[in-house]
Amino acid sequence: MKFHLLSISLLVITQFFSLASNAAASDLVYDTDGHPLHPGKQYYILPVIRCHGGGLTMMPHHNHLCPLYVAQENMEVKRGLPLIFRPANSKDKVVHLSSDLNIEFAAVTTCVMTTAWRLGDVEAPTSKRYVITGGFIGNPGQETVSNWFKIEKLGNKEYKLVFCPSVCKTCKVLCGDVEVLSEGGKRLLGLGDESFPVMFKKKD
Repeated sequence: MKFHLLSISLLVITQFFSLASNAAASDLVYDTDGHPLHPGKQYYILPVIRCHGGGLTMMPHHNHLCPLYVAQENMEVKRGLPLIFRPANSKDKVVHLSSDLNIEFAAVTTCVMTTAWRLGDVEAPTSKRYVITGGFIGNPGQETVSNWFKIEKLGNKEYKLVFCPSVCKTCKVLCGDVEVLSEGGKRLLGLGDESFPVMFKKKD
């Protein structure tokens, strides 16, 4: 009888840790090779849907050289520039779903500012908020609330980028999906209500 109870206990414990492990694995963001995204490593953000542009890059807008706007390459064959993800929790060894992240291009520009993403102010005449560069890295809180983005799961291997920071509990933020906004022949990233399905390919 004691042996039987011990066997049942061991089985329950094994199943518990198995479920916990599976839950932890489902909480991660994976690249196109099936590996978790790692902070500090370089990845391309690519569209899932074919014939809808290429990877992400930076470009000027409104005849101003700086700050640069985050945009999508018009041509599908172009991967754009690699990016780096930096979690708000600097102790994280992998990138988790729905966690606050700094996103920055692994590139150098002539602008005297970072290549980290931030959500810009409402612009006239479109009344849109675009994703631009010049964000701060780290120091999560009220002063950096516009610099934090999240990755959410859309499908089996599809993700979307969202702006809905949780680094400031007292801040009122307007959450939304990061979508592609076509303007003047450019494909700019901005805040909207349509998902932009993406995948992450590690740089070779």
